[in-house]
Amino acid sequence: MASVTFDKATRLYPGSDKPAVDQLEIEIEDGEFLVLVGPSGCGKSTSLRMLAGLEDVNGGSIRIGDRDVTHLPPKDRDIAMVFQNYALYPHMTVADNMGFALKIAGVNKAEIRAKVEEAAKILDLTPYLDRKPKALSGGQRQRVAMGRAIVREPQVFLMDEPLSNLDAKLRVSTRTQIASLQRRLGITTVYVTHDQVEALTMGDRVAVLKDGLLQQVDSPRNMYDRPANLFVAGFIGSPAMNLVEVPITDGGVKFGNSVVPVSRDALSAASAKGDTTVTVGIRPEHFDVSGATSKEGLAVSVNVVEELGADGYVYGSSRVGGEDKDLVVRVGGRAVPEKGSTLHVVPRADELHVFSTSTGERLTR
Repeated sequence: MASVTFDKATRLYPGSDKPAVDQLEIEIEDGEFLVLVGPSGCGKSTSLRMLAGLEDVNGGSIRIGDRDVTHLPPKDRDIAMVFQNYALYPHMTVADNMGFALKIAGVNKAEIRAKVEEAAKILDLTPYLDRKPKALSGGQRQRVAMGRAIVREPQVFLMDEPLSNLDAKLRVSTRTQIASLQRRLGITTVYVTHDQVEALTMGDRVAVLKDGLLQQVDSPRNMYDRPANLFVAGFIGSPAMNLVEVPITDGGVKFGNSVVPVSRDALSAASAKGDTTVTVGIRPEHFDVSGATSKEGLAVSVNVVEELGADGYVYGSSRVGGEDKDLVVRVGGRAVPEKGSTLHVVPRADELHVFSTSTGERLTR
């Protein structure tokens, strides 16, 4: 097992003047499960491929344990990669697919068989060892690809969107299997996904990238509770955080016809930047809904209601600062408003996130 270090690692594609990955700095601990997440084109897969040796590193370095692997070929890095499309050999059985890398390495047949059977037992693949990939479901094929990685006993697992070809229900169960398997094996894992729900539920830590730049790396809980900037705030969470630009007033911010208190430090920091407004972030679950007769807070016209049983999400619009703004509010499952009605909502002051409107950086501690 080993730690992984990206030390200002940079990838600049020929003919481009903007790096695909720009001075990436992350230290991944031995046995840690780190998830790289971000929108398409943010550099997450390129970062993984740099670690795998499939992309050149144009600046900085990458280390696995104490070894500098920046310019080593993939075969000398002691890594195993699981791809989105499984990459199984169709003419080989499951057992042969899982043991193929060991066969190439010259391991004897008895040892290969023992390692394949052990991995198959862990992954519930024992009944399928003599089948060909075409006789398996998508989830089973993905487990074969996992098994092929496990039998090699690498120092690092690399996973590039391994669940994106599975249907929604299977994706949920398979991500649980992968997370529990990684914890049992204790192998350092770097996992790439564009699905932030996947990232939050699987990773020990999550790294968010945008345009090749690392925005934040933190535990899922801290990232949800304390996003570093507007981009992370809007990207992490489902439904997304509501982000509303509001004017600064005495002791707080003007939210509809209410003044919501905000820390003096945040307001001072905004004033120092010359901002007369701040952007406040409110999670859908952090609104208090006023009674039917109360006009306190912000009036939200209900457009769509998602009823989920235990609770519901109201998708509505509100007039803020002279323009219409979409808002999402979570309500109790027994208190779901009707479409076309109006809600009055006030954000909870102690759950408010405050960001600089000009720079996007977080102002609240």
